[in-house]
Amino acid sequence: MTEVDVDFDIAELESSLSAALDVTVVETEVLHDGLNLSLAISTANEERAYVLRRPNKLRHTEAFNDLKQEYGVMRRLEQTAVDAPEPVLVCEDESVIGDPFLVMTHLDGVSIPLGSYLPDRFQTPASRERVATRLIETLADVHTVDVDPFADVCERATPREQVARTTARLEAATAVTGHEPPALWDVAEWLRRNAPSDSETALVHGDYRPSNVLFAGADRPEIAGVLDWETAFLGDPLTELGYLLLRWRDEGDPTPSLDELEARCSNDDAIRDVRETNERGLAPFTNEPGSPSRRELVARYEDETGLSFENQRFYRALAAFMLATVWEDLHRYQIEAGAESDQEPHIDYMSMIARSIVSGEFKL
Repeated sequence: MTEVDVDFDIAELESSLSAALDVTVVETEVLHDGLNLSLAISTANEERAYVLRRPNKLRHTEAFNDLKQEYGVMRRLEQTAVDAPEPVLVCEDESVIGDPFLVMTHLDGVSIPLGSYLPDRFQTPASRERVATRLIETLADVHTVDVDPFADVCERATPREQVARTTARLEAATAVTGHEPPALWDVAEWLRRNAPSDSETALVHGDYRPSNVLFAGADRPEIAGVLDWETAFLGDPLTELGYLLLRWRDEGDPTPSLDELEARCSNDDAIRDVRETNERGLAPFTNEPGSPSRRELVARYEDETGLSFENQRFYRALAAFMLATVWEDLHRYQIEAGAESDQEPHIDYMSMIARSIVSGEFKL
């Protein structure tokens, strides 16, 4: 058994899982401990491996689906063209590890974390083009599934409702942090005024980005599956296209002055990270040879879905506003936990990006 730093009895968990899954659990390893505690579960049968996810404190808000909803979404995805882990069970017995948890099948592959380049084997122009193509094709697959089977496990939200909910979340977080992100309230007002009144309804992942997608393959990237369906809902698919495009870097994109931000911040590490993001983008591999431009991605998406990316400034500004709010909420969580937080410079930077999109300076 692998030693893991957790707040429950590993032996008891392994015994419970062995009985519930009808396997012999032989090893448990912590994969990630953030929004969820994620554990890799290995069994005596090498062909059967699982991942356990237990929501942590921050996930217990209305911004996220509960475990039964997440299970239901993943179960319904099995009848679609979208690859995702197979949900195996939801355990509501809190005596096992202190909280309910979800178990799903393990998929082989690697994700692409925020701010990172592609794995070494994908460091070619052809692979970068393939990664982008598969990302946009898979997003189109998500947005073109039949929504009816998901109606009983997903809430509905219009763009206007998304703006209102995100603004309320930002207000609640800043009430705790005391942080006032520059210009973000002006962006919220602009979004309220410019939210489209009519839009398509599709299944929306809610957090579709390279780090929530597993890539497999030796030198030809393929998507093994889309992860983390705890934010899925039924709504405007273009909100999610805008969210993916926020991570794309094009030649000639603006690099805002960081003078005021640096004057307010004394955290050298955070400032260094913000400088790198300002120069390289949130996903630096997207500005390297082979990677298509944002306009090329939009054209591919429109061809795949039959949708038109109108009101693009609204959707891209909404993406930046939502990401800044997520980071503000993480800032709040760290403060409430008594931990140090370096989130403020990142929030302020994303506020600047949102404002530059609204002003038209940061073009598609």
